[in-house]
Amino acid sequence: MPVNILRVAAIVELASLAVLLTNLATVHVAAVASLLGPIHGCAYLFVIGTTWHLTRSAPTTLLGAVPVLGGVLALRRLRHPEPRG
Repeated sequence: MPVNILRVAAIVELASLAVLLTNLATVHVAAVASLLGPIHGCAYLFVIGTTWHLTRSAPTTLLGAVPVLGGVLALRRLRHPEPRG
């Protein structure tokens, strides 16, 4: 279940950023930025927190903190963990 929450948060982070950048490049409606800016920020923080909760691993959490693609990268790391040597 928490992995599904991370997946949703990663998708919301990516989608909200895409809409924010599209809005900025085209019509630049202030209401869109006012609505989606906090949603994007919360999704970003949620990705970091959920990654930390799932793994307790600093490297994976730092990967989750990468802006824009961090959630997707953390999900990939969770699906295919690196073998320990």
